[in-house]
Amino acid sequence: MQSTDNFRKHTHKNPIQRLLLWNFFRHLVNFTAKKQVDSILDVGCGEGFTLHRLKMRGIGSKLEGIEYSKAAIELGKKTYPDIKITEGSIYELPYEDNTFDLVLCTEVLEHLEDPEKALKELVRVSKKYLVISVPNEPLFMMAQLVRGKNWSRFGNDIEHINHWTMFGLPRFVAKNAGTNIKFLAKRYPFAWTMVFLEKS
Repeated sequence: MQSTDNFRKHTHKNPIQRLLLWNFFRHLVNFTAKKQVDSILDVGCGEGFTLHRLKMRGIGSKLEGIEYSKAAIELGKKTYPDIKITEGSIYELPYEDNTFDLVLCTEVLEHLEDPEKALKELVRVSKKYLVISVPNEPLFMMAQLVRGKNWSRFGNDIEHINHWTMFGLPRFVAKNAGTNIKFLAKRYPFAWTMVFLEKS
């Protein structure tokens, strides 16, 4: 079975990498646990690691994932067979407006040629809340260099075509999400930027 970068990231034995992921999910889970959410959509869910963590915490009763990569979907169905993952595009989500209480999109927008269009789709299918995260630049690239990765690209992942600082992501969201979106919180688990949003 073909592996993926995301699968290797989440199953890596390196204690520092595991600590960073634990801290990332701590912020995400602690926020969502305080909200009344029943239905959750993870857009760009990979193999389902985030949905699995939420399910283990008893957050939400209807959890779904949308993923573009066939390899990730195949791995996800074997790793977490109890989680529903559907093949689809972030640019054309196969759901009606205001379908999910919570929409997640973590570590996706930095890969996209049209993140503005993607953000509008995330907002469209959300009924109440959104959580969006991207690498916090330049900290993420520096962390990659420290780990000995992507030296020839100064730490930049070859698949990352968008780069936001800790201030850049909130500005991007404020400019493109629409007037019915407000910020509930901003968090900075090293080396990411995470925004928590509410839709009115």
